[in-house]
Parts: sequence; structure tokens; C-alpha cells
Amino acid sequence: MTKVAFLGLGVMGYPMAGHLATAGHEVTVYNRTAAKADDWAKTHGGKTAKSPAEAAKGADFVMACVGNDDDLRAICTGASGAFEGMQPGTIFVDHTTVSAAVTRELHAAAEERQISFVDAPISGGQAGAENGKLSVMCGGDQAAYDRAEPVIAAYARICRRIGDSGAGQLTKMCNQIAIAGLVQGLSEALHFAEKAGLDGRAVVEVISQGAAGSWQMSNRYETMLDDKFDHGFAVDWMRKDLGICLDAADENGASLPVTALVDQFYKDVQKMGGNRWDTSSLIKRLRAMG
Repeated sequence: MTKVAFLGLGVMGYPMAGHLATAGHEVTVYNRTAAKADDWAKTHGGKTAKSPAEAAKGADFVMACVGNDDDLRAICTGASGAFEGMQPGTIFVDHTTVSAAVTRELHAAAEERQISFVDAPISGGQAGAENGKLSVMCGGDQAAYDRAEPVIAAYARICRRIGDSGAGQLTKMCNQIAIAGLVQGLSEALHFAEKAGLDGRAVVEVISQGAAGSWQMSNRYETMLDDKFDHGFAVDWMRKDLGICLDAADENGASLPVTALVDQFYKDVQKMGGNRWDTSSLIKRLRAMG
């Protein structure tokens, strides 16, 4: 039985840790709000810990899914951070979407302690986490990835190593860049259909079977038409991710005009009070414009 610590029990981490327990791993969880960890343990068994270091003690793998660069630094190297509790030869797997810079920083800090660090951001949303069908894109040493992949498989539809440290995060940026344009395009198509007096469901039934089809169209069009936006990744988090993408583009010289524009559209949604609406709420901005 593999001993696993899981740090961060948000909408993604909570079910992911559950899949690890169901797969037969011995799981210890830590969450900043202890009541969430207690609830998880009552539901799935396993143990709770009062700090990342305590959770990591004796673990073969430490998985994390937290909020941002600062949160990740805090649980890794802050007071009572996970690195303090990890033994040489153990592996830290980070599922948070963060900058490639902090990933490389923590990879180097882990190496000094003879710990492996795999960046493994995820895509698939809350439903993917709950159903164990996430796409996991990884960066880091090949040997560490090879050891971690069978554990990650508990909640992955697909898991691939893309390259060295930071490659997973850069791949996640590609994912978010693609999503931003897709959601805006879908929003405009549905808004146009409404303005033209068309039945949006009938329109999607036809166009989704052709070149316009996408995951976003198949999984979000109905809730968009029904003006319901509590079904996925929040606007605040998308803006965080797009900010990371745009900063990286400044560094590597990539041109991201559509991404920059859609980021500003999400800013408009935030001004409408939509911080916690899901990313498909771009259509509400168009409706508000008339």
C-alpha cells in the first residue's frame, strides 16, 4: 500500500484525494480549513494532519492542489511546509496551476533535499475530478514521473510527461489559451443565435456535429442558454491563469492577442459581479451589451 499525503481539498482536490483512497492508497490529508479535512476523513477514511509537514511525514508521495504561487510556496517551504516532513527519495506532485518560474524554483529547492518535484497541472474541471477523468500534463525528471504516474492514474483519463521541470505548467498555459478563445467564440455564436431569433439548442445540435464542435460546446451550451453559471471553473481563477499565460508570453515572445482580449472580457464579467461564475459566463457580458 502506497502512503500518500494530499494537500488542499478544494473542489478539485477533495474528490482527487477520494480517488486515491478508493484505489487502495493510505491517504493523509491536510487543508487550511481543518473542518474540510475532517469531513473528508469521515467520508473516505484515512487520516488528517495539522500541517503540510505532518501530512508529508512518512509519505511516499505528496500531492498538492492549492490556489496560486504563494499558496504553493507556503505549503512547500513555509513554516511547517511539506519539504520539512519529506524524506530523501520521496516525490512531490503539484497539481496546482502556477507559473513555470515558481515550479522551477521549488524543483531546485526539492533537489537540495534529495526530493523529486513533478509539476502536474490538470484539466477537466470539477466534473473531471469527481469522475476521475482528468487530463494531467507533467514536467520533471523522467524517473520521478515514472514512479508517480501509476498513483496519478487514480484520477486521470490521460497523464503524460511533456518535458523537464516547468513543461507541465507551460502545457497548461496552452490549454487555457485555447479555452479562452473557444469560450468567447461559443458565447458569440449563441448570442448571435438569440439575436437572430433562432432556437439555440437546435443550432448547436447541428453545428456541434461539424467543424465547430468542441468540449466547451457539448458541455456548456445548455447552461449558457439557461443563464446558469455555477457549473465549473470560476472567472477569478481563469483570470489568474490567463495572467500567468500573458506574463510567460512576454518572456518568450509569443503573440497572444485573442488571449489578452478575452482576459479583458473576463475583467468586465468581474465588474458585473461574476467573480465566482464559471468561465462560460462570457455570454452574460454580451447580453448586457444589448
